[in-house]
Order: sequence, then structure tokens, then C-alpha cells
Amino acid sequence: PHLAALVLARGGSKGIPLKNIKLLAGVPLIGWVLRAAIDAGVFHSIWVSTDHDEIEKVAKQFGAQVHRRSPEVSQDSSTSLEAITEFLNHHHEVDIVGNIQATSPCLHPSDLIKVADLIQKEGFDSVFSVVRRHQFRWSEVKKGENKMTEPQNLNPAKRYRRQDWPGELYENGSFYFAKRHLIEKGYLQGGKMAYYEMRAEHSVDIDIDIDWPIAEQRVLSFGYFGKEPLKEVKLLVCSIDGCLTNGRIYVTEDHKEMVSYDYRDIVGIDLLKKRGIQVRLISDRDCSKTLSAVQLGCVAKVSVTNKLQVLKDWQEDMGLSWKEVAYLGNEESDVECLKQSGMSGVPADACAAAQKAAGYICKSRGGCGAVREFAEHIFLLLEKVNSARKQ
Repeated sequence: PHLAALVLARGGSKGIPLKNIKLLAGVPLIGWVLRAAIDAGVFHSIWVSTDHDEIEKVAKQFGAQVHRRSPEVSQDSSTSLEAITEFLNHHHEVDIVGNIQATSPCLHPSDLIKVADLIQKEGFDSVFSVVRRHQFRWSEVKKGENKMTEPQNLNPAKRYRRQDWPGELYENGSFYFAKRHLIEKGYLQGGKMAYYEMRAEHSVDIDIDIDWPIAEQRVLSFGYFGKEPLKEVKLLVCSIDGCLTNGRIYVTEDHKEMVSYDYRDIVGIDLLKKRGIQVRLISDRDCSKTLSAVQLGCVAKVSVTNKLQVLKDWQEDMGLSWKEVAYLGNEESDVECLKQSGMSGVPADACAAAQKAAGYICKSRGGCGAVREFAEHIFLLLEKVNSARKQ
């Protein structure tokens, strides 16, 4: 049976405009679940259903196919079931739909693999995600009603300790898998049903119970970053023009060149060095005078025609794996370096090809704090590496 992953991501949002592609920890929100779906390796096809050009562009960058949904199922009042049904009407090859919520950025491939087994090998018609919560419920008393609240799942005279109570299962909305025949009858849950219990730390729903800064910390701690485990970064290579500087060159009347840089970036480089991370600089053009004026004390290579070859030479000379190399670039000449490096980033104003190749897109523009921001991102991921080692 053809199992398709389907992420619903319309352009309208009452809360955060274009929330589905807003950067979360340097990655478009929808990118986190698409990465998990692709790496799970259980789907015959992976789709994003959207009505917006920018969401379509990001979806394709992450390797998904795009179904352009109609205006009729793109309204505030439209239901997920309506959008899924429309998708099935256009894709008759699909037998099972795994509807994955874009706002669940801590989803892991291991969860999706186990759910696929439940519905493909064990014969369930529908499987949905739940999370275990230890919360005591009380009946609601509406304003003006002359009555007392009542306990719903506890005895107040004998309250459970958390460790003595298994808690209760709640839908967390992360995903709903269902077979075609069930959806065509108007159900996402029905037939032979099963739930899949997700770990509490992976159950993050930005729509319901978490705000953006907290979500970023949760993703950095519990998100899925790829098939290979993270390693400690030991080398950062940074493109000079457009990353360390804003790319502008000022020419005086006597033909001297001047560039500007942000002091925050210089501090970021200094902090990286103090953490034992080597910082090296690279440029397509000859900017040796600029480097001598800034006095960063970094190894630098200028007038480079093949950045990837220089990066390989440095990596081999230092005896590093690619997972230990980070790269910050912004132009098409940086694309191959971004793809090769274990950790890659670009400023907010990098070219489209560089943004597509990068794992992290800074909020800051080149020459305006992007290096410092990428350094902070490296530090946060190093904390994740160290935490994994302790575990």
C-alpha cells in the first residue's frame, strides 16, 4: 500500500503570519517535520498541502512534493479532514495518509517508523499520537452558577503522588495516520484504532501550549538534527564578504577600499577561540588589507577560486571529520562548502542557493551580527552534544 506523508500548511495564520515557514532555531518550522519524515524512510511520497508560494518554495527545498490546495479548503473554517480529502481526490495512488502537524518540531523518525508498522504490518485502520500527562481535572463552574466544582479524576482526600499515578493519555495532535477507506467515510480516527504514545519531551505543539523562544530551547534540547549524531565543532570557516562584512565596499577618491564590520561579530570570533574552536576566514577576492586592519589573528585564505578544495585541505590538515567542521557562507561559491560541512549557516540576506544548502539561517544580516549569532548557535548545539555524552 502507498503510504504518503501529508503536512497541511496554509498561508493564513491568525497568530503568527506565515508561521509554518518562520525560522525556529535556524530552520523553517515545517522543515523540522519534513526532515523527520524523509529520514524515517517509510513513506512512498511526502507532500505539503498549501495555498502559498513561499511555503511551496520551502517545502521543495526540504525535498517534499507540493499539492496546491484550493481556496475552498484554505479558509479559517476549513478542517484538516476537508484538506486531506481533497488531496486524496487528486492522488488516487495513495492508500494510507500520515497527516503530520507542521507545528510539532520535536517529532523524530523513530516515532514515524513505529506508527508505519502499526498500520501496515499489524492491520490497524488508524493510529494517532498521544502524550501522558499527570494533571488533575476539576469540573468547570460557569459564572453565575450556584454550585461547587467537583473532582474529575482524583480523590482530594487521597491525592496521588506523581510516581504512584500512571497519569492519563491526551491527544497531542502531532500526527494522524488513517487508511483511505476511513477518510472517504469522513473519519480520521475509526475502524481498528490504536494510539501511539510519544515521549513528553518530544510532544511540543507551538499552536497550543508553547511560545517561540521556549520552543527554540526545546527543539535545541530534544529536536531531531539528522541521522548522524552531532559532534563537537572544532573548526569554523567563515566567508569574509557578506558574512563578516555586509558585502559593501566603499571606495575613496584616492581609490582606497573600506569595509565595515560589526563589533559583535569580533566578540563572537573571540568567544569561539576561547572555547577551543579554530576560526579561519576565506574570500573570493583579495581582501588581505582588510584583514590586517581588523587584526583578528585568524588563518585566512584570499583570492580563492575553489573554496571547497581549500576547506578540504584545512579539514585534512587538522585531522577532522566533516561533522567537526562548521561553515558560514552567503554566496553560490559557498554552496558546496555548506553542503559538505557538518554544521552550516548563512546570514539572513544570503542568496537563495546558499539558504537552500544551509542547516541554519541567521536572523541577522551579513556584517550585522550574523557571525556572533552563528557562534551562539554552535554553543547551544555543543551543550546538546555534551548532554548526550553524559546520558
